[in-house]
Amino acid sequence: MRLTTDLWVSAYLTRLRLADIPVYVTAKGDATAGAVIVKCATLDGQARAVQRSYDLMTGARVWVTLAEGAEAEVDATLRRQRDRDPDLWVIEVEDRQGRTLLDQPGLAD
Repeated sequence: MRLTTDLWVSAYLTRLRLADIPVYVTAKGDATAGAVIVKCATLDGQARAVQRSYDLMTGARVWVTLAEGAEAEVDATLRRQRDRDPDLWVIEVEDRQGRTLLDQPGLAD
């Protein structure tokens, strides 16, 4: 059984806030099955956006980099993604160290 997207997002936001990492939902998508992109802004003009994908070799769900570099360019990529998929969620994390916690148990897989 899979979690709904809004439940996963709620749990993720809570985990980030407990770690004192600022986070914002900048685009709210479909509550039950919308895809999620996590953007991490390092507050130096740089950013990275990751999305969940399937590894075809192993069948595992993994986080892959969608865009990385100047924050304005990453934002432009996210706008194009939202134009194509209105059900898409975009979560923005602000952390100088680039932490997203997506490598932690329960979020990594």
